[in-house]
Amino acid sequence: MSGSDIDSKVVIGFKAKAPKVTRGTSDLNGARRAGAVVATDKKVTGGSNKAHQGTDHQRIAKLDRENEVAPPPKISPTVGKAMQQARMDLKLSQKDVAQKINEKPSILQDYEAGKAIPNPQILGKLERVLGVKLRGSDIGKKLEGPKKS
Repeated sequence: MSGSDIDSKVVIGFKAKAPKVTRGTSDLNGARRAGAVVATDKKVTGGSNKAHQGTDHQRIAKLDRENEVAPPPKISPTVGKAMQQARMDLKLSQKDVAQKINEKPSILQDYEAGKAIPNPQILGKLERVLGVKLRGSDIGKKLEGPKKS
């Protein structure tokens, strides 16, 4: 054994001093009095979300409002009136017509009130049951049956 192993100094419980972040001025002044090295850095992004760093929220919101997608067009009120008139001529209730086209009565109410977004399948079913045209240029005209030759 060499003598250097015995002479080496072992200190138990000694920690290296890590840099400390002070929150208040009293900690900062205490460190200065003790003669510690003091560096002050101001955080640029303190208290903000780093995902949104450097963005202007109002500008983005304004762009969103400008690029808003227009809602799909509703069914024409003339179609609703033609449906209602044809239904009344056949002496059917909304519930009866809804059952014949296999849809809910509320859907038929929306179509007659002009609140529904037009669906070609539902309009086709309604044309067959009510016997009137609901699509195209001559809305409300009676449908002719298949031509017999």
